[in-house]
Amino acid sequence: MAKIALFGATGTIGSQVLREALGRGHQVTAVVRDPARLPGAGAGSGEAGPPGAGRTPVVVRGNVLDPASVTQAAAGQDVVVSAFGPGPGDPGTLLSAVKSLVGGVQALGIDGAPSRPRVITVGGAGSLRTPGGPLVWDEAGIPEPVLAVMHAHGDALDFLRTVPVDEVHWTNLSPAARIEPGERTGTYRLGLDDLVVDDAGRSLISTQDYAVALVDEIERDAHAGRRFTIGY
Repeated sequence: MAKIALFGATGTIGSQVLREALGRGHQVTAVVRDPARLPGAGAGSGEAGPPGAGRTPVVVRGNVLDPASVTQAAAGQDVVVSAFGPGPGDPGTLLSAVKSLVGGVQALGIDGAPSRPRVITVGGAGSLRTPGGPLVWDEAGIPEPVLAVMHAHGDALDFLRTVPVDEVHWTNLSPAARIEPGERTGTYRLGLDDLVVDDAGRSLISTQDYAVALVDEIERDAHAGRRFTIGY
């Protein structure tokens, strides 16, 4: 059982990560700016367990954009997960969030403080190579707001790649080109910097199976210091 601090637990992806981690018996602390937005979870109450079993995550107030808040939430955890998503028209906060996350975790492990937890961040698909060679974000017809978020994820990944893994044990998980709520199959295929596509050339994953892959990484620690991706 891992002790996990989860930022962005109320979002589309974060909520699925929360459910998946709890369902496997991990102890999850949901770090949210407004605890009232997490239905059914009382602040500071509950023990991690399968959804529907009457157990809830611990809920604490915090902000991934504040390094001091990250340090407080990360203390004593095994893994810190950021499923932070930028607000409309403000994709640049993705880079700010990753810098804050790294800085907050770096503040641990100093002067006899507890060791630093691992860091896993939700990434984007834009910087993945397509089977034809160009990156996803170089394809024609992508709306400008979507393109801006893609490049913001790319900037965040570029920053992570400057962080020595022996200083902050980080991993970034990029989704398939298309990710949306669907079915939890528990199956997926892995890639690194190349888009995972099926026999028909489609690249997709459900948010449920994305969460499966992320919690698998929590349990296996197979991609330290790098980005990986998934798809059907």
